[in-house]
Amino acid sequence: MLLAKTLRSSTFRLALIAIGTFGLIASAIFAYVYWSTASYVRSRADRTIMAEQAGLRDVYTRSGRDALIALIGQRVADKGFADHVYLLVGSGPVALAGNLTRWPDGAAEQGWSEFRSPVPSSVPANPLVRGVTETLARGDRLLVGSDISDLDGFTARIRAAAIAVIVLIFMLAAGASIGVTRRTVGRIESINATSRAIMLSGLDQRIPLRGSRDEWDRVAENLNLMLDRIQTLMGDVKQVGDNIAHDLRTPLTRMRGRLEKAYHGPRNGDNDAALIGDTIADLDTVLGMFASITRISAIETHARKDAFHTVNLVEIASEVVELYDAAAEQDATRLGLAGDPEVLMTGDRDLLFDAIGNLVDNAIKHGRAGGRVTVTCDNGEGGAVIAVADDGPGIAADQHDHVFKRFYRLERSRYTPGNGLGLSLVAAVASLHGARIELHDNAPGLLVRLCFPGH
Repeated sequence: MLLAKTLRSSTFRLALIAIGTFGLIASAIFAYVYWSTASYVRSRADRTIMAEQAGLRDVYTRSGRDALIALIGQRVADKGFADHVYLLVGSGPVALAGNLTRWPDGAAEQGWSEFRSPVPSSVPANPLVRGVTETLARGDRLLVGSDISDLDGFTARIRAAAIAVIVLIFMLAAGASIGVTRRTVGRIESINATSRAIMLSGLDQRIPLRGSRDEWDRVAENLNLMLDRIQTLMGDVKQVGDNIAHDLRTPLTRMRGRLEKAYHGPRNGDNDAALIGDTIADLDTVLGMFASITRISAIETHARKDAFHTVNLVEIASEVVELYDAAAEQDATRLGLAGDPEVLMTGDRDLLFDAIGNLVDNAIKHGRAGGRVTVTCDNGEGGAVIAVADDGPGIAADQHDHVFKRFYRLERSRYTPGNGLGLSLVAAVASLHGARIELHDNAPGLLVRLCFPGH
């Protein structure tokens, strides 16, 4: 099963292409080595033959045919020239001198040629001879050659070695390709098996790691981290759904109760007006909740970056402080602004106003009655920084990562006013502006800092 998948895999096909390419390159290299070696050996033999031919020609030119016949006889008798081939013929086929009795088959009438021809027993039978034929001044033909059987055997050995090496390379490469592809397909099948298990049983499954710390282990780690993130997001979605259902049930139940009471009771103008007013208020709460969700979603899609321009964070913060000053006075809370006189940054003015407003509103609502809320704007080293601090009970450190989730509330009964979307909007605005949110213990109270990147 795994072998069949291995042979069908794209990795194996790519490996075969690589093997073929490498084989062609190796074949070309061996062919070049073979050709260059044979050419070098032949060139050396050719130089020796040409030198001998020139010497014999000079004797023929100076002293005539008889002197050349005598010299060829000396050469044939000399063991130092045992690997040479000589043949001098006149106008007919009869040999006048040399170690060949007749003109060999395959020998050219003029110029260079290679042929096999019987020679005396001093050299191997039917050796491969390379020779050159020249027609002398009086019509005689002189063939001078040399036994190149060693070259023939040498090139044959090179050819056989090249073929053997190429075949071995192909066999080893094919085996290695199958092994590597089999391992790759095995890891992919492990991921596929986990994916099928996840589709059948849920997000609790994880891809097993082999501890090799190779690229496949890194892929598996990243996929497992992605599955963890998906599982977390699915849990958040479920929690958001539960929270929405809980938050909507109360106002909808109140509206239904009022309408049912009005439906079964006698008509009364004042009571009906009060019922309609209360129902409208509950509907506004529900509609406000959905409007906040829609607004957060729109911000998270980064659809408002076209509205970015240079703004003064101090001016926005002062407007927020002025807006919430009356609400702070109702709780005897002192609301103040501190920091640098001008803090410039690039952003969406309306969204920044909403984010700062939500932080100030939360600080007033959840801070200590009669306490103090301070908004501070500074030019930090990395960019603009705005901080909102209160002296209330604060937030436990283990809740810092949860308070920015939609509909999340520290008060689990969910009967206090609010819908848990304020800090979610702050997080969305911060993400849109590339800002970092920091929560610190104000000892007592909470300090929230928005750190924006520099220009």
